[in-house]
Amino acid sequence: MYDDLRDKVALITGAAHGQGRACAIALAREGVHIAALDVARQLAYPGYALGTAHELDSVAAEIRSLGVRALALVADVRDGRAVAAAVGEAIETFGRIDILFNNAGICAYGLAQELSEEAWDAMLDINLKGAWLVAKNVIPQMISRRSGVIINNSSVAGLRGMARLSHYAASKWGLVGLTKSWAIELAPHKIRVVSIHPTGVNTPMNDGLASLEGSTPLEIAERSAGNLLPVPWIEPEDVAAAVVFLSSERARFITGSQFVIDAGLLSR
Repeated sequence: MYDDLRDKVALITGAAHGQGRACAIALAREGVHIAALDVARQLAYPGYALGTAHELDSVAAEIRSLGVRALALVADVRDGRAVAAAVGEAIETFGRIDILFNNAGICAYGLAQELSEEAWDAMLDINLKGAWLVAKNVIPQMISRRSGVIINNSSVAGLRGMARLSHYAASKWGLVGLTKSWAIELAPHKIRVVSIHPTGVNTPMNDGLASLEGSTPLEIAERSAGNLLPVPWIEPEDVAAAVVFLSSERARFITGSQFVIDAGLLSR
């Protein structure tokens, strides 16, 4: 379907499960070789289950079964040295990185005055600083080849305020700033940069947030009642379809903009 993607190389962060995994598989089906990066362990914050080493190995195995190459990388996106080493290994293995999907991220609830400094730092460091650290190491080789696509996974919370999610919204609005600024800086090198903005997605994060609230994902979705279309959430494969399109030549003139997959939420 997207012949221009065949034999390209994508680095995907937060690839062990959820949106990252779906995007890795979708790109692999188009013939893209995948460097799948994940922290692959539990963190003190936000407190729900993150991707595991087993899940990361599983996605790499599934990618290989599709006839393309896969590299599983373990790194915390907040750790500059670990990120540099992981990106270096990906470039050494594949020779280049054509597509970067900055997907690694967390979410958790909390009123602004009740958030701990540790919670604030974890949210901003993983969601925002992590995206910058990965891109910082990927961009130079894209510049040298005068080619590349960077997709930053933001959220509808990156385009509007959301109660009890101020630290999350701040991190996702920050990704919009990075997207627009990088698009300006990198356009002379023929590198495109786009942010995507999903509504709620049916992923393990959705389940984790619900468990922290002592609720179910459906109860939370019904309480927020944000989507115009009659769905409680979208699927990871809906995000993956957007990432595949934006990575392809069909989106060759899309840069510096925000690609919304919100089931109509932002129209309310």
